[in-house]
Amino acid sequence: MKTENEITYAIINAAICVHKALGPGLLESTYASCLRMELKDRNIRFLSELELPVVYRDTVIDKSYRIDLLVEDQIVVELKSVETVNDLHHAQLLTYMKLSKHKVGLLINFNVPVLRDGISRKINTLKTL
Repeated sequence: MKTENEITYAIINAAICVHKALGPGLLESTYASCLRMELKDRNIRFLSELELPVVYRDTVIDKSYRIDLLVEDQIVVELKSVETVNDLHHAQLLTYMKLSKHKVGLLINFNVPVLRDGISRKINTLKTL
């Protein structure tokens, strides 16, 4: 099994390839499609648009939340193509990590001149729901 650091490195490398080919300014869905292609070509397992139910007192309340990518069943990846990443985007990633009970997540904003400036790695230190 690959370590979280190895998987994170592979995801970032794939995202950089996509960004180098396309540059900033496109829709999030375009980058998501291309990143899925890159991951598939590299034999990296992932699930896309993974539904996250919210459970309250043993009852499913909502199923409208979706993880953009769950890579190697370890890393939650939230993709953006926005002018500025704000606190809400970071909170969204941390919430998805908490709901899915995963420790590591990446927030990748493709709408930047240099992709490394658009990448944030998060560690889930919150209690799960």
